[in-house]
Amino acid sequence: MNTRETGNEAETFAADWLFKKGWEILDRNFCMKGGELDIIAKKGDILAFVEVRSWERQFWDGGTPLETIHPAKIKHIIKTALYYIQSRKIRMQDFNIRFDVAGLIKKDDGTFDINYVEAAFDATGY
Repeated sequence: MNTRETGNEAETFAADWLFKKGWEILDRNFCMKGGELDIIAKKGDILAFVEVRSWERQFWDGGTPLETIHPAKIKHIIKTALYYIQSRKIRMQDFNIRFDVAGLIKKDDGTFDINYVEAAFDATGY
């Protein structure tokens, strides 16, 4: 399985996990020039832009896929989220906007361990 296939598998797992927790999945793999949003989900008045990071296995003791999100990536996610909001004509005052991160590690048996961080970052300073 190549990196893209593994990433798609992880995103599907994360979307299913969110759905089982009561989230409505509005969109997946929303792209624009310069950015992509893995999952856009809604629950009540929360609109979450979810970045999915995955590894086949843990690369170092105590390491996590969450550590791979750098400031430039955050900037692209925020920019793309704002474009998504504009293009879908979403009234921001109707929602609490949140940027979540799902860190997944694929186990030897093919299942995933998930570390889901709500409000992992915000748009302040970007």
